[in-house]
Amino acid sequence: MARAERAAATFAELSESMRGRLLVGPVASMRPQVDDTVATLRRLAAHTSVTTAALGRLDPGFLRQERLRLTHARESARPEIAAELDRAITALTAQEEVHARLSATRERLLVRLESTVIVLEGLVARVIELSALDATSGADTPTALDHLTSDLELTRQSLHELARETHDDLD
Repeated sequence: MARAERAAATFAELSESMRGRLLVGPVASMRPQVDDTVATLRRLAAHTSVTTAALGRLDPGFLRQERLRLTHARESARPEIAAELDRAITALTAQEEVHARLSATRERLLVRLESTVIVLEGLVARVIELSALDATSGADTPTALDHLTSDLELTRQSLHELARETHDDLD
């Protein structure tokens, strides 16, 4: 999150420093998208923290050992005991499945958080480059900015989709 916050702050500084230049409007119009992306990253980071804490409460090794122990005991159990062992085995299997889902969600969140931060940092680098080009040569910066705006919007939308998916996964 610190890197995302730094990228957003640098973007804001760049936007402010462009006053009176042709790029000021297009760059300033991207700022709400950058801010929304960082806000969504914060929410996803919170989801990641909750998921990590939940994973810390489940010991997959213990669950596996217990399930194996009970499965072995089930093989020689009397019928009246076998039914109870089946219920316990089912409950352990369900806990293992919860752990697997939480692990997959956490991994997906961590990868998306990292990739989005790198995208934001890349956006800042490209705006710095375009600012320098605009100041010296007036190269085709509007087209490049349009591409950056589109890329940022796609990133922002995919983050929102991930936030919805992870919210649904945790419900």
